[in-house]
Amino acid sequence: MRLEGKTAVVTGAASGFGAGIARIFSREGASVMVADLNEEAAIRIADEIGGAAIRADVSKAADVAEIARAAMDQWGRIDVLVNNAGITHLPMAMEEVEEAEFDRVLSVNAKSVYLTAREIVPHMKAAGRGAILNIASTAGLSPRPNLSWYNASKGWMITATKSMAVELAPAGVRVNALCPVAGETPLLSSFMGEDTPEMRGKFLATIPLGRFSQPEDMGEAAAFLCSEAASMITGVALEVDGGRCI
Repeated sequence: MRLEGKTAVVTGAASGFGAGIARIFSREGASVMVADLNEEAAIRIADEIGGAAIRADVSKAADVAEIARAAMDQWGRIDVLVNNAGITHLPMAMEEVEEAEFDRVLSVNAKSVYLTAREIVPHMKAAGRGAILNIASTAGLSPRPNLSWYNASKGWMITATKSMAVELAPAGVRVNALCPVAGETPLLSSFMGEDTPEMRGKFLATIPLGRFSQPEDMGEAAAFLCSEAASMITGVALEVDGGRCI
């Protein structure tokens, strides 16, 4: 029960890594708000873990403000924020990515962190405590070719994490990031371009432990970093990647 009595907002929590984080947070005692663009799936996860669900597009200011309002109305505080929602563009030469797709990737992967900070950090500052976890990627540390703008968005998130950590430390708020390798999530086929045994084999050959990141891997690491056991840890970008970045 590492998170007993804590309240947590997890974005993109209706599937993939976000669902894994939500499930393990709940197992560890947290009350969880499942925020996702897919309302039906968010409700399913919330019902499964005894949490709350809210439909939200994290790239839109009004939706993020509503997440904060709903959480504060329900709990009166927000102890943990996990910025997990993310998307990618398909693998292609950097100059071939359409402007609209570039804007979409940066809005969901980067702007959302700004928007959640704008709405939720003031509540954490007022409480004198809090933990923020940004779900980045090995792509921000050891980029693969043909995913340049996705890589850049995750590199941005890692730098934002460190900057947020320095600025918010005096307020008692810790900020960390997780860097998974490609995982068994709905985005996997997008990263690979096509989901075939051959393409999976090619990806797995770059991971020393020989498997993809699983939602449970992310949930366990997230629960640690957001718990009091990690009270002296802030500003780190923890690789949960089976050795991919070595």
